[in-house]
Amino acid sequence: MGRVLAIGLDPARLVGWDPEPVRAALVRGQARFEELGIEADMCLVAPDDDPEADIVAALNGNDYACVIVGGGIRKYEPLLWLFENTVNLVRQHAPDAAIAFNSTPEDMADAALRWLR
Repeated sequence: MGRVLAIGLDPARLVGWDPEPVRAALVRGQARFEELGIEADMCLVAPDDDPEADIVAALNGNDYACVIVGGGIRKYEPLLWLFENTVNLVRQHAPDAAIAFNSTPEDMADAALRWLR
């Protein structure tokens, strides 16, 4: 079916956030990939580090059929620069991959399925 990469914010590395609810949702999202037999990797970044380098390393790590850009990167206006960079890095390093957007960590597989079918 094709391998998927999900790119999102690392809840454990964000100041002022309780990471546990997001971690639990990520675990449920990963389980959904496994239920569907979809190979999926996660690239969780922190905006204060070098997120672009982490994203490039992940994109170059496998041949991806679909890349999901998570809502934490897309929806939080102060991270608009990271969203733009992420989309352009996907275009550059995985030009054949579809780009998908999820609503929550739990529906990542559903977002990917829109493009993997």
